[in-house]
Amino acid sequence: MKSSLTVTPEEIAAARNAYGDVIEPSFFKRAAPWALSALILGYLVWLWIKFGLTLELFGKGAAKLGEFVVKMLPPDPGPYAGEFLSATGETLGMAFLGTLFASIIAYPLAFLGASNVVRNAPTHFIVRRIFDIFRGIPSLIWALLFVAGFGLGPMAGVLALMMADFAPLAKMGAEAIENADRKPVEGVTSTGASRLQVLRFALVPQILPVQLSQSLYFFESNVRSAAVLGIVGAGGIGYYLSDLSRNNHWDMVAFILIVFLVLVYAIDFVSKRLRGLITGERV
Repeated sequence: MKSSLTVTPEEIAAARNAYGDVIEPSFFKRAAPWALSALILGYLVWLWIKFGLTLELFGKGAAKLGEFVVKMLPPDPGPYAGEFLSATGETLGMAFLGTLFASIIAYPLAFLGASNVVRNAPTHFIVRRIFDIFRGIPSLIWALLFVAGFGLGPMAGVLALMMADFAPLAKMGAEAIENADRKPVEGVTSTGASRLQVLRFALVPQILPVQLSQSLYFFESNVRSAAVLGIVGAGGIGYYLSDLSRNNHWDMVAFILIVFLVLVYAIDFVSKRLRGLITGERV
């Protein structure tokens, strides 16, 4: 039985004209994936040679790590358990204050960086580029600068986390404002409200839960970052980790790591549920 559906030569020619690149891709389109794959493979080979990565090197490193693990058992704080717990609390305080100050700075800057709030294109461009500049400087660099300026201690860590976090928080807040539902804005505007009233009653109720959730997420991350900052002199548990590992007190290092892992797990657990309450999501 012949099919009643037939295609004429004219229809085939029209399809080739309209979708020729899809039916018969050009040589460059066919070769592009292979060329890209070859470039990536070549770059990986160059990195392997540049870094001197060999199976022998991996074997030696794994053996040394195994020695460290053996030395960590059993974990033992010695007579310094109180100091370690106090330093862990200091690290937690650094993360909390750094995140709090960064969030306070980021909140108004988010509105300045939102194109639907600040409609002046040059101003919007400048504010966003300022965000990009500060986002490009890691917290470790800020810690080195503040340790040099303020000396050793947690103040340098707090300031470093604040400077590293306010720009990403402001950028994400600005994007949340730009993606906010326009209907409440239009509804409040239709009543003759001023721009400040529109922000207060239409945008802030939508954006505040998102920004609080983002701040909680940054706090979780900053607890881990604060421990690293202590290694460069910003206070907290990182100082002890650095000093003890240099002096091969691996049993004490193991105790600190266990305490710190329990702390991070507890913070992640509580923060996840707080974010769920704020955003209305089930966790």
